[in-house]
Amino acid sequence: MNVLGIIASGVAALFITVALAKVARRAALRARTPGGRAPRSEALRRTGGATAVLGVGAAAGGALWLGAADGSEGSLAGLLAGAGTVAALGLVHDLKPFRAALRVPVQTAAAILVVCLAGLSPASGVLAVLWIVLVTNAFALLDHADGLLTTVGLVTAAGLLACAAVGGSPALAVLPATLVAGLAAFLLHTWHPARLRLGACGAQFTGFALATSGALIQAAAPSGRAAWAALPALATVALADTALVLISRRRAGRSPLRDTDDHIAHRLRRVRVTVPGAAVLLGLWAAVPVTTGTLVYAALLHPAFLLLPTAGTVAAAYALLRIPAYGPPRATPTRTAARRTAATTTGAAIPVAASAPGATGPAPGKGAPSAGTGTAARHPTVPPPPTGRSAAVAAERS
Repeated sequence: MNVLGIIASGVAALFITVALAKVARRAALRARTPGGRAPRSEALRRTGGATAVLGVGAAAGGALWLGAADGSEGSLAGLLAGAGTVAALGLVHDLKPFRAALRVPVQTAAAILVVCLAGLSPASGVLAVLWIVLVTNAFALLDHADGLLTTVGLVTAAGLLACAAVGGSPALAVLPATLVAGLAAFLLHTWHPARLRLGACGAQFTGFALATSGALIQAAAPSGRAAWAALPALATVALADTALVLISRRRAGRSPLRDTDDHIAHRLRRVRVTVPGAAVLLGLWAAVPVTTGTLVYAALLHPAFLLLPTAGTVAAAYALLRIPAYGPPRATPTRTAARRTAATTTGAAIPVAASAPGATGPAPGKGAPSAGTGTAARHPTVPPPPTGRSAAVAAERS
């Protein structure tokens, strides 16, 4: 496949995504109610990532149908089939959420399909499957702020496109090229405040496409190049966010599968970084290891230079780990403490008679005055004298 074919597929993905996202945005706006967003509007916004999936898939599928794979039809077909399967599962999750652990078997099956169609060896295939499942979920976890995953995925896809072009694998450059164009078109709608969201459909598709493209580009790399060290650097930010979350939840004694506000963007928000600012910072953060990895893959830098972005990432993750992400635990009172609190509250609710001229307070040891006494509403502090029949009864008793 020549350069013009790659450019044409990217342009097609751009225009298809723009058109579909515009239609989805109008549909979401029409479903809004005057008092706020209707449930249907929220569902349309949440499934907006399907427009990017359709745009990228249609452009890449058209390139495959036109015979532009240059003998790598199996690899490209496996990429599209596996990514489409994962995206379909994500769309089901957007419409009716289910447990995240159920996605792992489907991702594993899709990764095995890609590896089998690409013709990798058993040892390389096992490593590729593990890598694809890990990186897919790591990128999907970045979809916790407006424009964050779209920005990082755009930078990563650009690095994969450069590696595929340098490595002489034009067929493997089709999906990264269309992904760059599709994410760039969708970024206009998912930027803060987001009108559309990638959702599980778009996030899973993006992560799977980036992970599988990186694994196959590494497998097809010419001998003598440090592809084993260069390509993993392209997923530095996603892996750093996953490691940060797991370590933080482990230290706090929380479940690693229960999603909370403890990701990188959440911690940046706690130090007064805006939502667009967090997306820009993580995009720049991703650009450093992506650029370094691409230059190492092209044999323009020594692999030792990869230690610089790795060390910077570790230092940044350690600094982010020191930002508190969880509130103080709520103390659960015991039964005895609850009873004491209730008794104290009940006793405090009884009004105390104020000293006034002619007033007689309760005798020592006789307890509090009766309900007829009170001073808060300027009532007399002693009972009023009996009148009428009450007076006669009192006289007879005396």
